[in-house]
Amino acid sequence: MTAATARSATAATLVAAVMAGDNSAAPAEAAPSSGGTAVPETAADTGLRTPDPGNHRKLRWPFAIAPIRIIAPVTVFLLVISAWTVVSHFVLAADSRFLLPPPESVLSKGLLNAATRTEILTALGATVQIALTGLAIAIVVGVAFAVLMSQARWAEYSLYPYAVILQTIPVLAVVPLFGFWFGYEFGSRVIVCVMVSLFPVITNTLFGLKSVQPAEHDLFTLHGANRWQRLLKLQLPAALPAMITGFKISAGMAIIGSIVADFFFRQGDPGIGRMIDVYRQRLATEELLTALLLSSLVGLILFWAFDFLAARVDRAHGKRA
Repeated sequence: MTAATARSATAATLVAAVMAGDNSAAPAEAAPSSGGTAVPETAADTGLRTPDPGNHRKLRWPFAIAPIRIIAPVTVFLLVISAWTVVSHFVLAADSRFLLPPPESVLSKGLLNAATRTEILTALGATVQIALTGLAIAIVVGVAFAVLMSQARWAEYSLYPYAVILQTIPVLAVVPLFGFWFGYEFGSRVIVCVMVSLFPVITNTLFGLKSVQPAEHDLFTLHGANRWQRLLKLQLPAALPAMITGFKISAGMAIIGSIVADFFFRQGDPGIGRMIDVYRQRLATEELLTALLLSSLVGLILFWAFDFLAARVDRAHGKRA
């Protein structure tokens, strides 16, 4: 038997085990055979000298990520704050400083003032609740549509053009229509979030489902896998990285959709969009900047959460490979 034939037989055995739900066929860790060469376990066995930790002390980075991933964004943040301070104090005239107040003024009036902080955080909570609800619905609906389109060409040809059209519709133009049709409360705001965050989920999930190699499809066909087994055990696991990329994009868009909807729908619990408009009318630039920065922070946290999930999925794929 040649090496290529042996590898094909091994892969076929693993596919059959995966389809049957048997994990015992996974490659076991190498164990020393009784007839093989004995592996030395200690330094005494090898005769080599172990390095003295006292003579070669190295300062180790205490975090699991590379230092550049922390130092680089912190450096950019400090540069932006420095430029902001210079422009506010030395470029703008004193009577025009309300256009761009210095960072310390934003911090004192926006975050350290208890009344303003409570007002902004309450509005931000309502915005986040709407955004997360819309994002969850967009993920469920988007994945369902992508799975349907991956299983039937007629469904892809019928639905995908309308998904593209949905992405090209100007949101600001249709938001008043949603108010006419569904009212101005929670439901209409969620619909706006779903509308702006649905397309990235559909297109990334469909790309991931269709990215499976033909040889892997042939292997499942060889073992008589039906459509359901092929979807659950081959296509969806392969599509997970692309799906999570779509979730990351949609998370930020859901926050934007929630703010836009709140900006137009002025009924129900006020969200951050309505508070931004109120601060604009008062020329309260410090409070307005605080609301904007906190909204961006929420979008950044959602992005990091999905990025962390993507890293875990990539690590799991690496273990399987």
